[in-house]
Amino acid sequence: MKRIATAVAAVMVLSACGGDPLSNGGGNNPAPTDTIVVGSANFPESRLLAEIYAEALAGKGIKVSKKMNIGNRELYFKGVQDGSIDLIPEYSGVLLKHVNKEAPEVGSDEVYAALKKALPQGLIVLEKSSAEDKDAVVVTKQVAAQYSLKTIDDLVPYCKELVFGGPPEFQNRPDGLPGLKAKYNCEFKEFKALDVGGPLTVAGLKDNTVQAADLFTTDYAIKANEFVVLEDPKNVFAAQNVLPLINEKKASQQVRDTLNAISKKLDTKTLLELNQKLAAPEKPEPDKVAKEWLASSGI
Repeated sequence: MKRIATAVAAVMVLSACGGDPLSNGGGNNPAPTDTIVVGSANFPESRLLAEIYAEALAGKGIKVSKKMNIGNRELYFKGVQDGSIDLIPEYSGVLLKHVNKEAPEVGSDEVYAALKKALPQGLIVLEKSSAEDKDAVVVTKQVAAQYSLKTIDDLVPYCKELVFGGPPEFQNRPDGLPGLKAKYNCEFKEFKALDVGGPLTVAGLKDNTVQAADLFTTDYAIKANEFVVLEDPKNVFAAQNVLPLINEKKASQQVRDTLNAISKKLDTKTLLELNQKLAAPEKPEPDKVAKEWLASSGI
């Protein structure tokens, strides 16, 4: 039953993001040689960044097609490896952990250098932006006050009393529950599989179904709901700078220059502002927000 519930939840998440989980994933068919296939994960910020990449490349006369809302890294990375996806926005620290679970690097420059060496042959990352969006352990203001929480260390004495929520893959990733156990000896009473920084996780925190959860630090819901991000002194979560992961064969000099120009302009403040726009009541489409930012940034 648990496996069925998790699958249903995953479909709900993908549908909420506007994607078709059955048709948008990577496959065994390589992308056309004259086209860059841009993909995204199954959460709004990834879709937005992918739209920024796609719109910028198309504006330079490069032929682009899109496969959005594919799913989690475990799904879309296979598509990048088999060549059915050429380009996807990524986050340096979690990508490094995906290709090397034992990677010890946590600082921004160290993670980036290690990542470039660790990627499989044929895949490269271009310049990293200063924009950083990290996974974080988040609690409500009420829970933080009840247990006097400022850091994950403060949470440790209460872990066995609390329910933790997050995406299903957080249970097994080295920078998920296994990392919290290894570095903090924190094991929660229960884990509830919810979504990737989406409405299910936010609702779980608000109604106290979960008392702690995994959210992204650039998620506008944190500010809107006055959630508290717990500090991570032992660095379960390494630096997570936004950067393009691309098939090296498709990375012409024009492609590199265009994507590197985006990374130069993109910082954490900008990412927070873009996510706030996505969260507006009228729910603008990510491609509209992407076009507006590209126009305003002069790219």
